[in-house]
Amino acid sequence: MPLHLLQHPLASHLVTHLRDKTTKPAQFRTLAFRLSQLLAIEATRDLATAVRHIETPLEPTDGLVLAHSIVVVPILRAGLGMVEPFLELFPDVSVGYIGLERDHQTARAHSYYCKLPPLEARRVFVVDPMLATGGSAVQALSAVKANGAVDPRLICIVAAPEGVAEVERVHPNATIHAAALDRCLDSRKYILPGLGDFGDRLYGT
Repeated sequence: MPLHLLQHPLASHLVTHLRDKTTKPAQFRTLAFRLSQLLAIEATRDLATAVRHIETPLEPTDGLVLAHSIVVVPILRAGLGMVEPFLELFPDVSVGYIGLERDHQTARAHSYYCKLPPLEARRVFVVDPMLATGGSAVQALSAVKANGAVDPRLICIVAAPEGVAEVERVHPNATIHAAALDRCLDSRKYILPGLGDFGDRLYGT
């Protein structure tokens, strides 16, 4: 199974407050930032390193540094709320953008924007808070692969079993990192219990 759930009590605490309908947008953004930090750290646990020779104030020594730069690709617009932690944590980060708009009648997404930096020989992370039907995630993973990404990873906050299954069907080797696996989708393809529309709650719209 490609799904890796974040196992940390702080993550559970943050998810609970994100779900709470009384959480205001300012607090919601703070919670999303902190949870995205935890996800970013977990999803990058196996980043390649290289040896670097340095001089400490006392003697020469060898240390490890990150071997490659990374690219984070948010699915607009909600994915923007997960980008800043990567920029703060890592020294060499490029950002690409994929715009996918969901049709509320068909629950399918259509692409309206795609701008990506060079992806070859870089670790690529596609970020989208909600993995519902999996349609947007599949399209985004296909787009970054078509532009040179090898083994891109998907990072989300809440996932539905249906979305995980769809990603696994189309991209069987893709890795998904999530903070929570919810019960199912409702008739409108919203995640249950979920947390509502992430973008609306993030930006107060």
